[in-house]
Amino acid sequence: MNRDRHVFIIGGGVIGLCSAFYALQHGMRVTVWEREMELGDNCSLGNAGMVVPSHFIPLAAPGMLSKGLRWMLNPQSPFYVKPRLSPALMRWGWLFYRHANSDHVDACKQLLLDLNLRSRALFAELAKESDFDFQQRGLLMLCKTQHGLEEEAEVAAMAHALGARAEVLDAAATAKMDPSITMNVAGSVWFPDDCHLNPNAFSAVMRERVRAAGGEIFYGKSLEKIEHANGKVTAIHSHGERHAVDQIVIAGGSWSAEILRDLGIDLPLQAGKGYSLTLTRPKQLPQLCSIFCEAKVAITPMNGTLRFAGTMEVGDLSLKINPQRVKGIVRAVQPYFPAFSEEDFADVTPWAGLRPVSPDGMPYMGRAPLHENVMIATGHAMMGLSLAPITGKIIADLLHQADPGFPMERLAVDRF
Repeated sequence: MNRDRHVFIIGGGVIGLCSAFYALQHGMRVTVWEREMELGDNCSLGNAGMVVPSHFIPLAAPGMLSKGLRWMLNPQSPFYVKPRLSPALMRWGWLFYRHANSDHVDACKQLLLDLNLRSRALFAELAKESDFDFQQRGLLMLCKTQHGLEEEAEVAAMAHALGARAEVLDAAATAKMDPSITMNVAGSVWFPDDCHLNPNAFSAVMRERVRAAGGEIFYGKSLEKIEHANGKVTAIHSHGERHAVDQIVIAGGSWSAEILRDLGIDLPLQAGKGYSLTLTRPKQLPQLCSIFCEAKVAITPMNGTLRFAGTMEVGDLSLKINPQRVKGIVRAVQPYFPAFSEEDFADVTPWAGLRPVSPDGMPYMGRAPLHENVMIATGHAMMGLSLAPITGKIIADLLHQADPGFPMERLAVDRF
């Protein structure tokens, strides 16, 4: 047992909570610090709630640069980079440009698929003992146009080559998959191994399980100072109190880079703001989660409600709502789901959260450079929830000095 080894985890979102849970399974003493209050606006709470083995293509992929440039001209588009004079943003953009190619996709796709499938299995294990509305029904990639369907069919073929399941469906077959929702699409690709859940319920379950296993969780705990010497963090400070540290995990989401600067680590990371709107009494309620392919909007049924989530607004750490981005999500709905109208969303308060985005679309998992007792777990972009259990298990294994069972080079913190 390692109860004498005290692990501090900075960040109480799903990545931090899963890291805490699996570290406790290794017998470590664990304390979690979260800067927000318990039900604060971290990205774990209002996201689309999807577990996505289908998402094995990293964000930095061929075509993303040209699409991004076109979308930049549309204030309601799925992607936007907020212009600002920032060396960190310029470096991030250059690295994204260097990795947006087919060689990078080929090098990463099997690893991303394997991570997501293992994470899915861990979700299923956790769901046996806890209720967080885990639904293993698959995901429909809904294509409005024939061109969109042809592009998504290429992804399905790539999935088959990797050993994953995917099925291309025409409009009639798509309608039969989920007859409870009226759709106006050319067709879809069904990924049967994808799942969905209630992210708020999952966060609550993991808080309970961490505490039940002996872990401590403190909210409203800002990290004010980090003491470090001779390649190790020795103590951290909050609210005038000093806490000695054996091991520390930085799982602070989009704030991770800011934290790491105090340790002399320049982590390429940008905040990607996303929005969601949840209808509490939707006109129709699908049984499957789905994604509007051309509009890049995710739709998830959650305990009788229906959540619509989307956009990637790369910018600063502000959670200020951009009404044009929200309008883009709302206007995308009726062309795919004609039973809905823009008026259905008139009284819905939009939610915003910041996703931590690495420049190559791969998360950071592993030991920090320069400091032997610092672990980093961030940079998951849209896959933070999906990869949370496997990230937590990998971090815990590394803390325990055990083999995580995955090639870690593509996830290394110092890979740039």
